[in-house]
Amino acid sequence: MGAEMRLRPAVAEDMPAIHQIYTHHVLNGLASFEEVPPDQAEIARRWQAIEAAGLPYAVAELAGRAGIAGYAYAGPYRPRSAYRFTVEDSIYLAPDATGRGVGRALLGHLIAEATALGKRQMIAVIGDSANAASIGLHRALGFRTTGTFHAIGFKFGRWVDSVLMQRALGPGAETAPKI
Repeated sequence: MGAEMRLRPAVAEDMPAIHQIYTHHVLNGLASFEEVPPDQAEIARRWQAIEAAGLPYAVAELAGRAGIAGYAYAGPYRPRSAYRFTVEDSIYLAPDATGRGVGRALLGHLIAEATALGKRQMIAVIGDSANAASIGLHRALGFRTTGTFHAIGFKFGRWVDSVLMQRALGPGAETAPKI
């Protein structure tokens, strides 16, 4: 990642831009299965929950572009305690920031940060089995497809799949985690 792109932790002042990016994806895409965009206060609450859990939540800035180009976070995969070493990634890019390496940089950052925190698995739940860009990005960074939930969501008047992908972090399942 050169001087053209900078990754940094999200801060409260980023919430309006994060809200705008997420709203775009809710209203125009299948990356999120939400159909009504949450308000900015809810976006801030979700960010605070990730922060309180000590998990990474990052934004990307591109030189010459006002505002953030995208954001990503690693959230708890499930609330039950046995899942505490597994995280789920989420990545959202501004519409004009695709194809510039932003997603790859953000996902690579999440992988490194989650590994440093002692997490052992990262899960991707990708909306729409036709989302070749997200599936390809995850595959390029070491994820493997573990399954597909067929016709699990109904959005934009059609049934939509979810593709499940998984990547080991650090030693993965080769050793027991430090408890």
